[in-house]
Amino acid sequence: MTAPINAIDDPRRTALVRQARQHFITEGYVGTRMEPIAREAGVSTATLYAMFENKAALFAAVIEEAAVDFTVRMSVVRNCAGSPQERLLGFLTTYADFMSDAFVQAIFRLVISERSRFEALAIAFFDKAKKDFGGPLIAALNEMEASGELKLEKASWAAGQLMGMIEHPIFFVPMVTGGQVRAQRTTAEIAADAVQTFLSRYQA
Repeated sequence: MTAPINAIDDPRRTALVRQARQHFITEGYVGTRMEPIAREAGVSTATLYAMFENKAALFAAVIEEAAVDFTVRMSVVRNCAGSPQERLLGFLTTYADFMSDAFVQAIFRLVISERSRFEALAIAFFDKAKKDFGGPLIAALNEMEASGELKLEKASWAAGQLMGMIEHPIFFVPMVTGGQVRAQRTTAEIAADAVQTFLSRYQA
């Protein structure tokens, strides 16, 4: 039996989404045209429209795939173990490397720029990101508090503070300045400083 033309595992669909991603990032939603995407993906325009009803559907697929990619990349933090310093450093180093990635920043910038056009999609994207990034950290902080290693008022607040020490220099400043201003320290140095600052306040 032949798989439906919009099957998720169809290699043509994968090629279309990947090509579309580059066009949306470099040209924006309005500037992106469907025909070049089909041509570069090696499929006909008819096949493109059979898989994606319109440009909005293709854009949604691009953002949804990026969210899945991000989840996979951040899932490694669940395996961090050891002392509070080792566990937090493992999380923050992974998080810092992730948030400093040019592609990651480009996707976030794209979602932000098109939020008014795709509000529900943007909200779902950011909610998923918050859960994928903050969830493992909050769980780890709760475990360390339960074991007496940390003393916290509320794990979610502490997680927000910890992640904020990474996000501000590595993510928000480059986003606001269009990449013209970037942190002078390495991601590893920023992560280590954040952990030291955090533990000086919360370690039992």
